[in-house]
Amino acid sequence: MLEKAKITDSFELSDEGVSFDEALETLIHSINNEANLTFLGEIAINFQIKQHLKNRELISRKYKTLKTENVSPPIIVIGLPRSGTTFLFNLLSKDKKFRSPLFWEMLNPLPLVKNGSYKEKVRIIKSEGILFFKELYIPKLDDIHNINSLSPEECLLIKVLSLQSILYYYMANTPTYLDYLAEANKRESYLWHHKFLRVLEENGKPERWLLKDPSHLGNLEEILGVYPDACFIHIRRDPSETLPSICSLTKQVRGGFSKNIDLKELGKKTLDFWAKSNEKNESQKSSLPEDKYMSVEYEDLVEDPMNLIKDIYANFSLEFCEETQTNMFKYLDKGKDEARIPHKYSLEDYGLSRGEVHNKLNFS
Repeated sequence: MLEKAKITDSFELSDEGVSFDEALETLIHSINNEANLTFLGEIAINFQIKQHLKNRELISRKYKTLKTENVSPPIIVIGLPRSGTTFLFNLLSKDKKFRSPLFWEMLNPLPLVKNGSYKEKVRIIKSEGILFFKELYIPKLDDIHNINSLSPEECLLIKVLSLQSILYYYMANTPTYLDYLAEANKRESYLWHHKFLRVLEENGKPERWLLKDPSHLGNLEEILGVYPDACFIHIRRDPSETLPSICSLTKQVRGGFSKNIDLKELGKKTLDFWAKSNEKNESQKSSLPEDKYMSVEYEDLVEDPMNLIKDIYANFSLEFCEETQTNMFKYLDKGKDEARIPHKYSLEDYGLSRGEVHNKLNFS
């Protein structure tokens, strides 16, 4: 059983507010009453939450010492999970004008270390230790979503600072927490997101931040409230292909920590959450101009990625230099040579049908 006092008593959480308390209490209640974790699962999620609160405390202290608040404008890749966001994100990251938080930076951001220093190498090795245990207990995850210490990663690992992250639902069956996450105001979460990026900028301010997280999809208003100059690239893919894939990924993650997994409940809750996110997105994006919000098709990304990249750069008036093109072609060529184990899944495994998914996500 997780207890709030035991989790928080080691930290000076001077910046906590109503949203933080509600998030923590809902998360703890959901874990204790719904997650059905193994002993290892309880240890893992308790460790994760404490690590996230430790980073929150460190970020808060560092942020208070900084003189300016502005951060470089972000370009944000959004779309349903498993819709090609990672592919596009990784391809765009080959442009040196962009910077994305790396996996090791998200796990251990402070104290800041110089690029290429011995201390940075130690920090990277620590994150590789976490990945070693991930591989030990979730052995097939890399076949679905590959992670390494130096890879740019998605913002769900930043949102843990506010305890408003879908990461916790991926780790454990927490439907009450997921319902809270679907309806909660995320402004405080993005203020912490902003603090995190501002702290990282002490080690190098990029021309633009490049960010990615499917759960940004329904939070455009909160994002623009904190990042008024943000631009969005929205990848559209048939949700009857993406939904069973994210369910399968969630099943894989939970398999290392849960006593049992109700696949039908997983399917229903996953569909409901992303349907709400998609509905919010449809409403919020309608007022955004084309030079702030661009929709692209998954099929175009797969069939001719470089042509789509050129369209993206033109839409946002970005310079597309020869060096960037070369780096992107190298990334694509490397991907062709890397064999991946097919990721097998079906809607029926999770009690879903193609028509139901299309209807709830307004896809035609």
